[in-house]
Amino acid sequence: MTKRQSKRLAELGSAIFSEVAQWKKEVQAGGVDVIDLGIGSPDRGPSERVRAALAEAVSDPGQYGYPTSEGSLFFRQTVAKWYRHRFGVELDPEREVVTLMGSQDGLAHLAMAVTDPGDTVMVPDPGYPIYAASLVLAGVEPYFLPLRAENGFLPKLGDIPEETARRAKFILLNYPSNPLSAVATKPFFEELVQYAKANDLLIVHDVAYSEMAYDGFRPPSILEVEGAKEVAVEFHSLSKSFNMAGCRIAFMVGQPDAVQALRILKSNIDYGVFLPVQRAGIAALEEDMEPGSVSVAGLYERRRDLVVEGLRAAGWELPKPQATMFIWAPIPEGWTSRQISREMLYSAGVVVIPGDAFGREGEGYVRIALVQEEERLQEAVRRIGAFLQTAGHRTGTNS
Repeated sequence: MTKRQSKRLAELGSAIFSEVAQWKKEVQAGGVDVIDLGIGSPDRGPSERVRAALAEAVSDPGQYGYPTSEGSLFFRQTVAKWYRHRFGVELDPEREVVTLMGSQDGLAHLAMAVTDPGDTVMVPDPGYPIYAASLVLAGVEPYFLPLRAENGFLPKLGDIPEETARRAKFILLNYPSNPLSAVATKPFFEELVQYAKANDLLIVHDVAYSEMAYDGFRPPSILEVEGAKEVAVEFHSLSKSFNMAGCRIAFMVGQPDAVQALRILKSNIDYGVFLPVQRAGIAALEEDMEPGSVSVAGLYERRRDLVVEGLRAAGWELPKPQATMFIWAPIPEGWTSRQISREMLYSAGVVVIPGDAFGREGEGYVRIALVQEEERLQEAVRRIGAFLQTAGHRTGTNS
């Protein structure tokens, strides 16, 4: 019988995620209490105000018609106000904002909207899997930018071959970064904007973790750079910053032609975000703009400190990230990323994601997601510490 599956599906995503999910099932089947620090899904819900706005809108029978694919004007206007408040960036809600069913929606479809089959696009390695998967869907060739610790996990723009830079249609980057927890400052973005202008290149920047930063650091928007809107678009999501992951609401802003291209594509494939969810998104952004509003950053900073300091005390020297809900952890010698992730789960009952799930450059690391309450994180640290002590004796390495 003919296999009802296209060849491109084999190129999508990372098989490692499915593999880790299977490991977890096997361990749980044995009665183990598994602590999942794998998937970066917030473990808390949105604020009471956001929940109330959603409940009120859901009770309104007038909210059940087809929404527009670009999002309601009220939501887009609120996004523009929030960008002015947070970044000092002025946006035209009519031309420079499009609403998305989560940022993955836009990231998955943008290449289809602004490239043609056979084009080249530059994406980070390591990087969030949808970046490369979107190119498979669009028939576009990836050029992987190696992101390494010695350069602060920033790309070396000067190392990109001139021919590749001229041929590429866009460069996609993500700061603060998933999975790297790396950050970029405004001077880097200024350099990037000049590079894009010199090579007639669109910049696609994913800034979903801008509100999860620590130690006084405030991640910038690339659109803060003068002239950036001529060459850049930026994705933002309410999933992490406002604990609205299941609501599926986000937006892309910036360069008007690219915004319009994504709008046109989306108008052919969906009818947009459920109106009550947009109302909840408006409530979240409005609440965040009020004096004295409290972000999620404090919660994740405490969790970061607990895990990093606890594992350092156990002998695993980890960097202390400035942002995101993740720790990008260099693994002890004597292991591969997949080996240590598997053994940590089977021996200690703790899920982490092997670094090579995010690209070839991810080997030698695991990603730890800070998505459990402090009591569970303390237990995870205790288990990992015991595992490292046992594993160190077994392999003869220092953990």
